[in-house]
This record gives sequence, C-alpha cells and structure tokens, in this order.
Amino acid sequence: MQILGIETSCDETGIALYDDNTNQFIFESLFSQAAKHNLFGGVVPELAARDHINKLLPLIDEEFSSKNIDLKNIDAIAYTKGPGLRGPLMVGTAFAKALAFSLNIPTIPIHHMEAHLIMAKYEADSLLYPFMTLLVSGGHTLLAKVNSPDKYKIIGESIDDAVGEAFDKTAKLLGFKYPGGPEIEKNALKGNLSDLVFPRPMINSQDFNFSFSGLKTAVLYEIKRLKEDKRLDSQKKYDVSLAFQNAAIECLVIKSVNAMRKENCNQLVLSGGVAANKALRKSFKKEIDEKNLFYPDLSRCTDNGAMIAFAASEKLNLQRDHEIKVNPRWSLEEIDYG
Repeated sequence: MQILGIETSCDETGIALYDDNTNQFIFESLFSQAAKHNLFGGVVPELAARDHINKLLPLIDEEFSSKNIDLKNIDAIAYTKGPGLRGPLMVGTAFAKALAFSLNIPTIPIHHMEAHLIMAKYEADSLLYPFMTLLVSGGHTLLAKVNSPDKYKIIGESIDDAVGEAFDKTAKLLGFKYPGGPEIEKNALKGNLSDLVFPRPMINSQDFNFSFSGLKTAVLYEIKRLKEDKRLDSQKKYDVSLAFQNAAIECLVIKSVNAMRKENCNQLVLSGGVAANKALRKSFKKEIDEKNLFYPDLSRCTDNGAMIAFAASEKLNLQRDHEIKVNPRWSLEEIDYG
C-alpha cells in the first residue's frame, strides 16, 4: 500500500509518499515558513494557513512529476487531524479529503503527537512496548508511556509554556531570529559557564509535570538587568543562551529518568522539534544506556509528512467519508479517529 502523508498542523507544509510493502519513502518534501514568520517573531496562524494553500498542490505536483509517479496509483491519503492551529489543520484536512474524493480512495486521520511518537519505530526494530516518550516541541511538552499503538498514558506535561515556546521566546528576548531553538543551541556553544544560573522550576516536585514560564521570566529579568547596566554584549547573549539551555535540559532529563523508573520503562524515545537539540541528546546519553535511547533522524524531529504517512501505515484506520473535521485540542489519552 502506498500512502500519501500530509502535515499542516502549524507552519511546516510537509508531504511524503510511503510504501509499506518495502518500508521505504518514495519521496519526502518539506516547505518551511520560518522566514515569513520570523518577521513577526512567531507563527501567525492566518498567514500559515494561506501559505499551506499556496504550497500544497505545487509540492505534490513537483514530487509526483519528478518521480514519474501516477497520482492514481496511491492507495490512501493520511492527514493531520490535530492537535494544532485550526486554520492550518483545516487546509490540510480539506485538501486531503478533496483529493481522496477525486481519486475514490480512503483517508486516514492522524494525531500529530502520536505521529511523532510512532516515527521512532521506523528506524528502531529494537524499540519494544511499553516505552516512555518525551515529546518536546514549540507547542507540546509531555511524558507519555506508550503501552501499545492507540494506548497512551500521560505521565506528565507542562502546566504552562511548552519548552519549545520557552526557547523561542528566550531567543526573541536576545534578538535572535525565529525559530529560536536552533539559535539558542548555536549561541550556547559559545557561552561560558559562570555564576549565571537560572531556576529549574518544579524539578523537585513529586509529580512529573513541567513548568517553563518561571524560567522564561527569570531570563527576561536578567536580560533587562544586563541592558540597564549596558552589558548585554554578544558574549553575554552566549552566556544567557547556555544558562537557559542548561536549566531547561536539566528539568527535562531529571523528570524523564524519574518517570522511567516509576513506570518500569527501560527505553526512552525523544520526539518533537526540540529533540533535535544535540545538547539534550548528550545529556540523556549520560543517564540512559545509548541502546535504550531512541529518536528519529534529525530531519524528522520537526513536523514532516513522513511521520504522518508512517503512522497511518501502523494504524490503517481507513475512512471514506468526506466530512472536514479537525481537533485543534486533542489529548493522546482521548484518541478517537471518528
């Protein structure tokens, strides 16, 4: 079966064609709107939706033409139903439903976060249920125990900001471009360990929830103080980046390792855009045997069409109705593809 995956939950327009008979991707294509949203310091939902409209069909036309593939030969279309931004989700869903209707093939609705969780299994035959997953992105920070496909237990999540959002906002405060995560990581490499130490919110709490608003506020006050003292030079920006990154990573690592112990899970999957952070991966390697640590290829940590197509092949919950319905807010524990 060949499945076309479509991802439009935020500001990445992603498509991929997956052949589950060969376990190979025939093509993958991703268009990032980061440069456009950088002008506003973050994602503007209406602009994101418009760009998906402009880019989806050209991306598909280009890939099918260049690979000399007949669109009529695909067997199903998978799309992101939620969670995410309502406008972008509506664009992807409407496009998938309309194309499937014209080809008389079924659609497969996919939960965005579930796709991130499942993608790690594409390259990891040794990943066995149950396992723990840390999903970290601009919109989500959560720990989930994956007992089997469709069965997830939320162990902990952020009670305020997602860690990726904290990275983006810290970068904006420092004058770095959007998206902020890669900018913080890059500048932290030049930082010096000094007396600057930011708080680790909730790190000693008895649960496995996270909080990053306090850390973000501490960064805000430190940057304000440095500006008032006229000391916010390039080196100070590097140092703040390193101190912030260290604080955020320590919270993620300690909570995750403790959750694994409590839930008797030996294996951990890192997923989501922040999972591409090399410092985060390095910190986890100090705590977990590398053979028990899994993450998708760096190119597939951020939102992409490949994870949607692959997740669909694992589930194959085919639908032939053409109702355009999305779930902007959708818990992993409440997955219902109806």
